[in-house]
Amino acid sequence: MKRNKNLAIFILRLAIPFTMLIYGINKIIDGTGFIGSLLEQYGLPKMMANGVFIGEIVAPLMLMIGYRTRLAGLIFSFNCLLAIVMAQTQNLFKLNQFGGWSLDLLFIYLIAGIVFYLSGAGKYALSRSNHWD
Repeated sequence: MKRNKNLAIFILRLAIPFTMLIYGINKIIDGTGFIGSLLEQYGLPKMMANGVFIGEIVAPLMLMIGYRTRLAGLIFSFNCLLAIVMAQTQNLFKLNQFGGWSLDLLFIYLIAGIVFYLSGAGKYALSRSNHWD
């Protein structure tokens, strides 16, 4: 069977960011109060919580359409790293109720963002000529 790496990247560029986009849409509906309170605990301004929209809406959309995919992958990963550091450090060594790692989804997102940074958008993308594509 012939390999089609570009199609594989395209499928991942649709599937992984789509699931993160749902989190961003939820924050549009319900707000960012929880994130704002976490930021205040770290001595940071509550208004920085709006930055989550870049990591959970803008970056996933950029990944899905294939625009500045490498940059979007970095933003995507950074967003996940912040979520782990700020809200999930207590779960680093815990299992969930099904026996899986409590941070499995966040970790997959973090690694996927790094993979998008390393691979770029592939052939099926809106933009392919920039350094960040």
